[in-house]
Amino acid sequence: MKAVVCHEYGPIANLKLDEVADPQAIGSNVVIKASAIGVNYPDGLLVQGLYQARPETPFTPGMEMAGVVESVGPDVKKLKPGMRVVALNQLGAFAEKGLYPEMACAPLPDGMSEADACALMCGYGTSHHALKQRGNLQPGETLLVAGAAGATGIAAVQIGKAMGATVIAIASSAEKQAAAKEAGADHVIGYDNLKDDVRAITGKNGVDVIFDPVGGDAFDTMVRLMARNGRYLVIGFAAGRIPELPVNLALVKEFSLVGVFWGSFTRHEPSVYAENVRELFGWYMDGKVKPLIGGEYSLAEAPDVLQKLMDRGVAGKIVLKP
Repeated sequence: MKAVVCHEYGPIANLKLDEVADPQAIGSNVVIKASAIGVNYPDGLLVQGLYQARPETPFTPGMEMAGVVESVGPDVKKLKPGMRVVALNQLGAFAEKGLYPEMACAPLPDGMSEADACALMCGYGTSHHALKQRGNLQPGETLLVAGAAGATGIAAVQIGKAMGATVIAIASSAEKQAAAKEAGADHVIGYDNLKDDVRAITGKNGVDVIFDPVGGDAFDTMVRLMARNGRYLVIGFAAGRIPELPVNLALVKEFSLVGVFWGSFTRHEPSVYAENVRELFGWYMDGKVKPLIGGEYSLAEAPDVLQKLMDRGVAGKIVLKP
């Protein structure tokens, strides 16, 4: 089968599409024939050696794969060949087939596409965990979403609305702002006049929850827009610069800076994570959330697409189609 392989840490362009052995279902694992593969920002960090984890090379990157169960190991309890599933693991998804533990797979309900299922895992999963468990977002509160046209940003806008918040979306171009508005944001603004625009919307009240996957210079402005008892959610640093917090701001404004590491959450609280997945799937089936699929590409295009994602040149979720 074909698989994208990272032979050594370095530029994304060094990824290769290789012929590798087909996976074999053993133990409690299943083999999935891929129909859609999710592309995520951490994938780009990982292959460059910039992520928290550093797997031994060579390896195949990619966390999300949705498709049909092709074969099952002798210890698999519930999944059967022919079932449609979405699976999540740290590695192995950028391939025509994947090997996943049964416990890492979720059956797909009728009416959910494989591409949407991939989007609901890491992107929506991160935003859901951030707003629900880490941010404790409440109905009637104000949510400010940076990077609102990215995969996690679109998710945060939709989930924020599903949770009853007033959502202010920040996006860098007219096209991205239109995507955020289509996702359901109550207000859509750019970065140029960020402080004045947010204050015009919120008055002197400030923002209850900030969802920030961007970091960089925008952090320096947004951190001064917090309401009392607000929660500033640190998701990532797509802008490149990891900002520093003047801690006196947290003191005088009485807000909390909260880290969000979704991968750690899924490992340490698997039962809560499983309940989150059920809630997300329910919201999807009820029409409360709907991923924006920003493009579908071949496995051979994975390096170019991943680099474009790292450069913040896409809106919504990117998927690979074997």
